[in-house]
Amino acid sequence: MKVFKNFKDYTSQKPLALSLGMFDGVHLGHKSIINELNKIGSENNLETAVLTFWPHPRFVFNPNENLKLLNTLEEKKFLMEKYSIENLFLKEFDEEFRNLTGEEFVRQILIEKLNVKYLIIGYDHSFGKNKSGNFELLQKLSKELDFEVEQMEAINIHENNISSTKVRNALLAGNIKEANEMLGYSYSVSGTVVHGKKIGRTIGYPTANIDTESIKLLPKKGAYIVEVFVKGKQYKGMLSVGTNPTVNGEKLTVEVYILDFEGDIYDEKITVKFRDFLHDEIKFEGLEKLIERLDEDKKLTENFLF
Repeated sequence: MKVFKNFKDYTSQKPLALSLGMFDGVHLGHKSIINELNKIGSENNLETAVLTFWPHPRFVFNPNENLKLLNTLEEKKFLMEKYSIENLFLKEFDEEFRNLTGEEFVRQILIEKLNVKYLIIGYDHSFGKNKSGNFELLQKLSKELDFEVEQMEAINIHENNISSTKVRNALLAGNIKEANEMLGYSYSVSGTVVHGKKIGRTIGYPTANIDTESIKLLPKKGAYIVEVFVKGKQYKGMLSVGTNPTVNGEKLTVEVYILDFEGDIYDEKITVKFRDFLHDEIKFEGLEKLIERLDEDKKLTENFLF
């Protein structure tokens, strides 16, 4: 997959089958669009492409909003490549770009610069200044500018449309299985293992503290069953998102106890995939009660079918 941060760096070898949008999470709704892109590209000898924005435009419009994303940039690139996209455009949502009308965007960017011959958009997608670009505009311009346009229907699970917002809400409610079902894969968090307070090792449950990217959405505070990937190997794990209230902690941390693992992994890159929710964050009366609950969680994790 080729990645372009500037349209000027792109020279068209073949015309494109392209879709545009944020694609945060690259969930099953997005995947249906990508599958259609790949099908159209193959049938019509077009290269596939996705045009998305980085950073998220809401960081530009609402700089004080505490928006968290489902994907880091690296995760989004990984998923796009995994799903066989050939070209990924990561456009900065700058002042010049945000002032383009929908029609200017189609003429100047999609047609003149990118040579788009087939455009696919999601069921609720709008673009351009004041959201002046929509499916109706694209249908009108397609005849004049010689491209085809298709609007995808929403993908439903349990009679609900899938959206990035709904995935976020499920994670923030601790509904891991629901979120994973909408994503089509297990939600993950990656980061570097850093030093913590090292209280876990004194009670038989040493944990790895994960330093995650600040823009990455963390599920609600609580305990989770996770898959842990470290040094190329996979393990079962119990993960905590929270402030460790039993020992009067204040800072939000992400800590994982890795089953059947020993070794020093400070400064190592680690990835955890969320598989199930165990319980909300609890302030125990003392370390003995905490250990009892950790023992219960460990049994549940050991018996969980991955």
